Amino acid sequence: MNKLIYLCFSCLVVLSVSCKENTSENSSIEKQQSEFINQSNIERIEPPNWWTGFQNDKLQLLVKHNNIGDYTPSISYHGISIENVSKGDNSNNYLFIDLKISESASVGKFNIFFKSDSGEELIDVYELKERLKPAEDYVGFNSTDALYLITPDRFANANTNNDSPLAIEGQPELLERTIDRTNNYARHGGDIEGITLHLDYIHDLGFTAVWPQPMLTNNMKEGSYHGYAITDLYQIDPRFGTLKEYQNLSLKLKEKGMKLVMDQVANHCGLEHWWMKDLPFKNWVNLQDNYEKNIDNWDWTTTINSNHRRTTNQDTYASKYDSDGNSQGWFVASMPDLNQRNTFMAMYIIQNSIWWIETAQLNGIRQDTYPYPDKDFMSDWAGAIMTEYPNFSIVGEEWSYNPLLIGYWQDGANNKDGYDSNLKSTMDFAMQVKVAEALNEDESWDKGLVKIYEGLANDFHYASPKDIMVFPDNHDMSRIFTQLKGDISNTKMALATYATMPRILQMYYGTEILMNDFEKPGDHGLIRTDYPGGWQGDTKSAFTGEGLSTDEKDMQSFMSKLLNYRKNSKAIHEGKTIHFAPFNGTYVLARSFEDEMVVLILNKNDKPITLDLERYTEIDLDGKTLKNVISGETIIWNNTLELNTKGVTLLSTKQ
Repeated sequence: MNKLIYLCFSCLVVLSVSCKENTSENSSIEKQQSEFINQSNIERIEPPNWWTGFQNDKLQLLVKHNNIGDYTPSISYHGISIENVSKGDNSNNYLFIDLKISESASVGKFNIFFKSDSGEELIDVYELKERLKPAEDYVGFNSTDALYLITPDRFANANTNNDSPLAIEGQPELLERTIDRTNNYARHGGDIEGITLHLDYIHDLGFTAVWPQPMLTNNMKEGSYHGYAITDLYQIDPRFGTLKEYQNLSLKLKEKGMKLVMDQVANHCGLEHWWMKDLPFKNWVNLQDNYEKNIDNWDWTTTINSNHRRTTNQDTYASKYDSDGNSQGWFVASMPDLNQRNTFMAMYIIQNSIWWIETAQLNGIRQDTYPYPDKDFMSDWAGAIMTEYPNFSIVGEEWSYNPLLIGYWQDGANNKDGYDSNLKSTMDFAMQVKVAEALNEDESWDKGLVKIYEGLANDFHYASPKDIMVFPDNHDMSRIFTQLKGDISNTKMALATYATMPRILQMYYGTEILMNDFEKPGDHGLIRTDYPGGWQGDTKSAFTGEGLSTDEKDMQSFMSKLLNYRKNSKAIHEGKTIHFAPFNGTYVLARSFEDEMVVLILNKNDKPITLDLERYTEIDLDGKTLKNVISGETIIWNNTLELNTKGVTLLSTKQ
């Protein structure tokens, strides 16, 4: 009995002490909140905010302010502690504050105090937010998806008020403000709202995701429309709209069951980036000494040792001179090469990507110029993102026609050097060009179509072929209709081939209406031409069909039928693939999953031919009824198949 009383008494003592500790802790938190000062007089802190609940409990703040190196920061907020403070070695205007965010950290705003030796104090407000959804709910793109690539400045101008904004708040005047639609390399006025207003059109075409080129601020003197010379990595370019409009685009996409993919650039920034006039470290960008010596007379010739030898990433014989030229040389003279070997720069880029994933509720990232940055950093970057978002997707741009190089960058590759990229997807430039070449070449000895057959035969090299992204064209190459010399039948065959092979699919805006660059093939400004109907006063509109030619409407209809079938086809998404060597100017590829079979037949013969179906017995279609996905007609698969015209036949067992 006495023992029981003692135990109960002990429990009460422990409970009492615990309550006192909790009361004291709560009182401390309340005191912090009551002492909160809603005042910010620091020039810049990045990231602008953060969230609780990440696996990585570390956060590094970049603080930019005049002579901030003379100040000591302090924070008094529950669950937040300063672990380290570093100064820049090239400027006294930077501090880097390493924070630890504990699991018990409170959501809310708090002050960061900066105090100088002379007693002067600066104050800023920082905010920890609650994450909107669990990490596993950030579901990326995959082989079920078809991505619609858009050059925002050239798609649709819904808000003319942002065509020439006076200035970016707190920043210098915009260097390029003039709208000139007669100049293919000037701003044309397309914006975020223009994309949002036409999501029904994109959805109805059969696309499941939208990938706009970068929409962050490009405060460059010229050529700023394309988005790849970013001058502020935390700001939406005001000529495209606002952060709220970007977030609304993401929301509206999700309401339609669609996804948003952000185009990011880890390799370089724009020459007019705000930090280029006051670099924090002596090695913040590559070739920095050359730049700072020639800052008033900077041109391409000063980017010595610059090259585009991307094979140095894999080449066991590569010289250090060539390797450094690829990873450290500037991409072009107007785009400073970021030094990811600087640990502060590395952390800045990783945190920036995570900030945008949370802020815009992204479904994926397309990473520009993937083989140019430091490749060990790129592995760390992708690994950090995939650790926080296990179902997310990243695709890297590797502009190579060699499957060995493309496969090297995919996660799971059996690389001789042991390199693991942590990158789920790479871009399939190899199959892009194989399909185009195959359809352009003559069919003596089935020479042309063999390129498709042997191109897909290289899939044995890839860790996961269906997670690679294929495409007919993009913003850096001639339109597929141009590549195929204006041949509509060949263009349809190409689009159907890209759409049915085991891949993620991406198409460029306007491909569905035969947009082309015949006038000057390969010219970037012409490739990225205005989408008809996107501007008030356009006499032609792809959105409504007004003014479109018969061929343009027909291709638009073809694309819609193709992609809307693909959207719901498990055979295309994850089915078994079997194809047959080209024969008599024809090529047959079959995809199957459970009771669904999809058969792609390419026919390059100008005269009618009869296909002997006995050759394809192993796909087990004898006597079965198949529907033509495009025409809606049905056939019985039995003995022979008459192909009366050159072009594509896409058949399905789904009725």
